[in-house]
Amino acid sequence: MDALEALRTRRSCRRFAANDVGREPIEQIVDAGRLAATARNEQPWEFVVVTDGATRSEIAAMTDYGPFIADAPVCIAVLATDTKYYLEDGSAAMQNMLVAAHALGLGACWVAGDKKHYAPKVVARLGAPADLKLVALMAVGRPEGDLPKPKKRSLEDVIHWETF
Repeated sequence: MDALEALRTRRSCRRFAANDVGREPIEQIVDAGRLAATARNEQPWEFVVVTDGATRSEIAAMTDYGPFIADAPVCIAVLATDTKYYLEDGSAAMQNMLVAAHALGLGACWVAGDKKHYAPKVVARLGAPADLKLVALMAVGRPEGDLPKPKKRSLEDVIHWETF
């Protein structure tokens, strides 16, 4: 799938088939995150891949809007060292990973992490150093059913040339 087509057609997936995803696609997804743009080339990210159902259920129960993490075969946590631009860097990695998952025929959904009350609990549950920040969680799996196609604002509505 061409990159622009992947960007145009990617949608959030919150319902997953029980099928195993396999290790190779997950490594490709994380590799796409690793290759993201990063301020000053700091690359502050760390990625924790969770396939254990009990752990995913625990993480899902901690979140405000991520109960479907329990049903996804994979959850990827994007963690980052507390650099000046950790949130921007981690978010760039997450966006790359979402597009990569779609390009590989998988569904995925971004679940908030940074600034959420549960972030330190998730970091601790993953056994990560306490000084790491949870940027986001990503549920990944094979989509079950059709994905929603929310209306997007048109280019004409959002583009401004020279001044607002």
